[in-house]
Amino acid sequence: MFSVKSPVDYIQQAGLRYHVGEYIRPFTRHLRILTSPSAWEAVNPALSESLDNAGIRWQREDLIGECTEEAVRQFQDNLVAQEAEGILAIGGGRVMDTAKAVNNRLGNKVLITLPTQAATCAAWSPLAIIYNAAGGHVKSQVLNTMPVLILVDSEIIAHSPVRYLRAGIVDAMAKWYEFEPYQRQNPDALALNIKVSIARQAIDIFLRWGEDAIEANQQRQVTQALEKVIEANIVLAGLANSVRGPLATPAFAHIIHDTLTHQPEIHTWLHGEKVGYSLLIQSLVENRQWESDGELLTLLRRFHSPLRLPTLSGERSKRIQQIVNAILFPVDHLRDLPFGITSQGLLQAFLTTDNHNFQAE
Repeated sequence: MFSVKSPVDYIQQAGLRYHVGEYIRPFTRHLRILTSPSAWEAVNPALSESLDNAGIRWQREDLIGECTEEAVRQFQDNLVAQEAEGILAIGGGRVMDTAKAVNNRLGNKVLITLPTQAATCAAWSPLAIIYNAAGGHVKSQVLNTMPVLILVDSEIIAHSPVRYLRAGIVDAMAKWYEFEPYQRQNPDALALNIKVSIARQAIDIFLRWGEDAIEANQQRQVTQALEKVIEANIVLAGLANSVRGPLATPAFAHIIHDTLTHQPEIHTWLHGEKVGYSLLIQSLVENRQWESDGELLTLLRRFHSPLRLPTLSGERSKRIQQIVNAILFPVDHLRDLPFGITSQGLLQAFLTTDNHNFQAE
């Protein structure tokens, strides 16, 4: 078994918002738009004028809060009531996941994603992450349907807060650090080899272009470096997630991330920031001498990943123990990793981040 899930087309260029109607018109002429107030402001008036000029009918709905089961049901009900043929998702990961979940459940709509941040690969990834109202991870839903179009306006991303780009870099980095250990244990698995190869391309881009892309984002300029990093954050990370084979490869750091989402003190961390801290935990568990991987630590510092838990309510040691106890790694897949995972090892890794100043260079 081997499969790759991809959109029909991916288009990335500065000023794309002025031309979205031309790209969408061949697929559908009746849209329901899911967005957020800030994302809508970022793309308009150019986007709505482009839709109108192309003769596309549309109605807008704002997602307020998380991608919850309730939010998915509400958008689905509104979409069906409107009798729209297509969905245009404009915004960040929560908007993307809500739209993707609805598109997957209905199965007869056209989905177009237009991310206004490069903070995750949600515009491409064949997963919809469902949370509770407080932002705690509930489930990761595997999708059977993909967007027909992914439209990326690099000028919009150049004007987004740089923190999102940094978080997206770290989230994309994670694919290689999470998949590569499985490859060491299973060197002849074709799908896995492809996943790792794609993910490593992203790492190489960040090593060469990452800092220049951050500088361009800070200056609100579209440069070659920024374009390449946007591609790595969305295309390479999304494609690596889209390659599936017979070997299950549960992502170690993302499993830790899922538990961290239930800690109220960490709710202000972005997805990639939680993943970055979780990568440090993975590295400490894997190396066993309680020293992190040098290249990983350099990258985490370079892109401002938090490397220590914030202040926690109650007795800190007990809260850390509770976090560790809540991490549930699929036991059936432990044999496919070249290192062991135990509750004691996880606890030692968390305590090491507490007692060692990894943030300092």
